[in-house]
Amino acid sequence: MELRSKEISSVLREQIKNYNIDLTMEDEGTVIEVGDGIARIYGLQNAKAGELIQFPGDIYGMVQNLEVDNVGVVLLGDGDIKEGDTVKATGSVVQVPVGDALLGRVVNALGQAIDGKGSIPMDVMRPIEKIAPGVITRKSVDQPLQTGIKAIDALFPIGKGQRELIIGDRQTGKTAIGIDAIINQKGKDVICIYVAIGQKTSTVAQIVDTLEREGAMDHTIIVAATAAELSPIQFVAPYAGVTMAEEFMAQGKDVLIVYDDLSKHAVAYRTMSLLLRRPPGREAFPGDVFYLHSRLLERAAKMNDEFGGGSITALPIIETQAGDISAYIPTNVISITDGQIFLETDLFFAGQRPAINTGLSVSRVGGAAQTKAIKSISSTLKLDLAQYRDLASFAQFGAELDKETQRSLAQGERMMRVLRQGQYEPVKLEHQVLILYAVTNGYLLDVEVDNVDEFEKDYIRYVENSYPEIIQKLEQEKAITPEIEEAMKASLEDFKKTM
Repeated sequence: MELRSKEISSVLREQIKNYNIDLTMEDEGTVIEVGDGIARIYGLQNAKAGELIQFPGDIYGMVQNLEVDNVGVVLLGDGDIKEGDTVKATGSVVQVPVGDALLGRVVNALGQAIDGKGSIPMDVMRPIEKIAPGVITRKSVDQPLQTGIKAIDALFPIGKGQRELIIGDRQTGKTAIGIDAIINQKGKDVICIYVAIGQKTSTVAQIVDTLEREGAMDHTIIVAATAAELSPIQFVAPYAGVTMAEEFMAQGKDVLIVYDDLSKHAVAYRTMSLLLRRPPGREAFPGDVFYLHSRLLERAAKMNDEFGGGSITALPIIETQAGDISAYIPTNVISITDGQIFLETDLFFAGQRPAINTGLSVSRVGGAAQTKAIKSISSTLKLDLAQYRDLASFAQFGAELDKETQRSLAQGERMMRVLRQGQYEPVKLEHQVLILYAVTNGYLLDVEVDNVDEFEKDYIRYVENSYPEIIQKLEQEKAITPEIEEAMKASLEDFKKTM
């Protein structure tokens, strides 16, 4: 018996000596209020701003308000959440999947596939909030990003790493410019991301269909937070989009991202703020809408060679009310971006599409990235268009005009006609140079305005067949050398003889 008790005691001592317990601490809380995509939680003592919170039924939320006795959480999904439910703090912030697996896919604001083509691997994740690259890591914008839209590439060029605002009333062709720019990147080694915020599901489906038809979906990711979704989802979407873009930029690649549109994003944030009972106005912090958009758009950059040389070019879209660009959200985004393309309702209904107001539009850095060929033409084009605008308003009074004024008006009409362009019909750079050179040098003055479109198509076809060396040299040189100019003059004169 004595031996047996000694055996038992030695075994117990050994077990006690080797006894090891892993204590896991979980920060848990209780739902005290829920509704409209917002939940208030009691008990999450160590919650951090932006932290991911897990609700029952695999629903997640993001901490927004840290108050004395509760935590305000916005829900990132629909589900049956009730008062009294237990929630857990995950200890991590909101993250989305990034990488090549997303190309050609339609995802929601959390990077989950919604296109019915299977799930997306979550191997590499990035947090959606990140401090923008510092000045030391950036370089000047010096490479053009061609949109294929003559009026933009010639007058308001966009460079890789630039932020160019597209602004105008509803139904003036803002989305069309963004989609055209995406289509034009086909074969140019530029990855595109289209972020749909508050759009109808049918509209997003049409955009997907258009990109697939034009062969542009292979290099594009669509992040969709439709109007049917909760305001927190719409709030997260653009940050998810730029996070996906940053992964490609870190690899030294060029990315074009279109935010369509930030007006709805601001409305979603205002809705969320009011539900959380936090200040939603422009002077509150962090409820300030300026801060909301600046921390998003500042993440667009052109990195220097030491940091990979990649770039993110941002095309944010803002919807105005009755053309009022002095309202506070438009002025916010105008002051953050490097220029704006202002689309005018009157021009749109007059048939001038894209309906770009050349007086109120500007590109603050793109000229430094513009190709020499377009730059040499566009300087006179801008001047002639400004002169035409002034003369056209004066000519309305029916005063008799001298021959020089009549010539300027005729030239302006033809320039405006050349700058018209059909939707989803981007024009190659070399073709833009050919037709813009012809119109700025007066070769279209004897062509009826209604026949300008036909002249353009026929002339480009003629050059491709009879003077292919002009296009080859423009592709190589990216500038109009004296030799190329002589060939262009000869081609125009020969073409006009055969018309």
